[in-house]
Amino acid sequence: MSTRSSRFAALASALLLAAGAALFGAGQASAAADFGYVALGDSYSSGVGSGNYDSASGNCKRTTRAYPALWAAAHSPQSFAFVACSGARTGDLLANQLGPLNSGTDLVSVTIGGNDAGFSDVMTTCVLQSESTCVSRVNQAKAYVDSTLPGQLDQVYNAIDSRAPNARVVVLGYPRFYKLNGTCVTGLTEGERTAINNASDYLNAAVAKRAADHGFTFASVAGAFTNHEICSSNAWLHSVNWLNIGESYHPTAAGQSGGYLPVFTNAA
Repeated sequence: MSTRSSRFAALASALLLAAGAALFGAGQASAAADFGYVALGDSYSSGVGSGNYDSASGNCKRTTRAYPALWAAAHSPQSFAFVACSGARTGDLLANQLGPLNSGTDLVSVTIGGNDAGFSDVMTTCVLQSESTCVSRVNQAKAYVDSTLPGQLDQVYNAIDSRAPNARVVVLGYPRFYKLNGTCVTGLTEGERTAINNASDYLNAAVAKRAADHGFTFASVAGAFTNHEICSSNAWLHSVNWLNIGESYHPTAAGQSGGYLPVFTNAA
């Protein structure tokens, strides 16, 4: 082959490689640009406790400090629907939050079930009443988790799978609330704190089981919140807040960014 022909062949090969790389890169960029994320759930997903609430979200109290918004800001999905709402139960999610889901949804996150099991009332009972009454109310919540919650979770998970069949679904759990034998010298008894922690573990186990049975990923945050519970020296959870009672037992902004966000990022 002549020198001129060799040069022409080399040039043509280089151009083809460059074109292929450009097309491959464009395909990657297109795939990234088409990514859709939908954040469902209750107050642990909307960000209650972390402040800076979006007034447009009303009583749902969504905030840019919540893990879904933090993840979206870091990963820039083409579409991001943030519909988690404070106080949501499974029925509320089914009635009000499924709209953004479709066959193009790639990722879904959800926390749900705590309100159905009555954990807000559990906390109130344990703060205001005796240890025996607290333990009795915890046992009542556990009975609900055994008898009724699995069917409610099935309805939610079936609906998500039906509307977003191609999505990766990450179901996040709830933290343990108290560091036992921690820094708290007043408030609940250690027996009450233990009962509340056990109730959280019980709920998480039930949620994890239903998520696994639907082929979803369950992401536990209990480990991330270890040594950051109430009664620790660096708590990522609000204790009882009498000035804003709704923020009690919810993650702070540090709990969202340091607890929930890395757990979700690893699972997503």
